[in-house]
Amino acid sequence: MPGFNASEPPALRGTERTVKILIAGHVGAGKTTLVHGLSQIRPVSTEEVMTAAGTATDHTDLPDKSTTTVAMDFGRLHLAEDLVLYLFGAPGQERFFPIVSDLAEGALGALVLVDTRRLRETYPILELIEKLGLPYAVAVNAFDGAPVHSPERLREVMDLDGPTPLVICDARDPDSSRGALAVLIRHLLDLMPESS
Repeated sequence: MPGFNASEPPALRGTERTVKILIAGHVGAGKTTLVHGLSQIRPVSTEEVMTAAGTATDHTDLPDKSTTTVAMDFGRLHLAEDLVLYLFGAPGQERFFPIVSDLAEGALGALVLVDTRRLRETYPILELIEKLGLPYAVAVNAFDGAPVHSPERLREVMDLDGPTPLVICDARDPDSSRGALAVLIRHLLDLMPESS
């Protein structure tokens, strides 16, 4: 919107449309980075250090991954002057899927982050999101050195149906992340029945 400064959200007036969005994905997909990079308030975080006690369940081959989300990340973003997104970043481990289901309550849709280095880990979270009945968009997080595949191949491998959006983003870049959310919001608007 003209005159809207995305880095300085206007004070909430109570007349804005508010939308709850679930940010989902496997461990290390970039969910915390996205929520923290976009939130215009101090984000809520439940990042905890991964310890030897959890290696059997929270294993990851990512060398720089030393923490993991154990409940949720939360942030707020004015996508436009009259549209506020509440972002709920979900944990990626299957043992936390009951929490993901709880976080999905009342969500309008989900942005599912994917790392092409570990596509196999994406399948359980996509299955859960579909089981929950949430419309979603897939955002392939462009990690440095990650394999690059054509959108057609990614859609085939993840078995995405025709209307499900697929976008490439960089969760470290707020503009790129905002663009991925905008793709999801457009998809959700397309799914709404036209008022007669």
